[in-house]
Amino acid sequence: MGKDGKRIVFTSGSWDLFHIGHLNVLERSRALGDMLIVGVSTDELIEDYKGLPPVIPFEERFRLVQALRCVDLAVKQTVLTEIAQLQQYDVDIVTIGDDWKEKHLDGLEWMKAQPGKEVVYLEYTPGVSTTKIKKKIIQNSYAIIYSELSREIQHMENWKQKQKR
Repeated sequence: MGKDGKRIVFTSGSWDLFHIGHLNVLERSRALGDMLIVGVSTDELIEDYKGLPPVIPFEERFRLVQALRCVDLAVKQTVLTEIAQLQQYDVDIVTIGDDWKEKHLDGLEWMKAQPGKEVVYLEYTPGVSTTKIKKKIIQNSYAIIYSELSREIQHMENWKQKQKR
């Protein structure tokens, strides 16, 4: 048990283009303990790890995560599941997506080796991901641009009509 006999859960992520899958992970993580600490990856960490910068800047992603009812504490994450951070908060459980089952992270391996500590792999929400949202935006980019231009043209036409009066 963590501080004050509370079961402390830690999860982390980019939380870019926040969607229902993100909320599901956070709520399911929170349900496993008494306190949920959420690591929010810095822009630099995301770019280093994923090869692309996030769409939403760190400060905004951090504030969004911090404001959620299910989150007790949001912390800056500069290293993926850092051992020192897990020790600092006396974490009992780390949750992570089930796509990490076959991947190595020092923090996960450390947690698995600690008595009374555990790693819980969570299934992803079917059909939703930040990558899918980005692809959908790209696929619909022509319609989005056309819609915006149409509104601008209508706005200009309305303005011209007012000027004639």
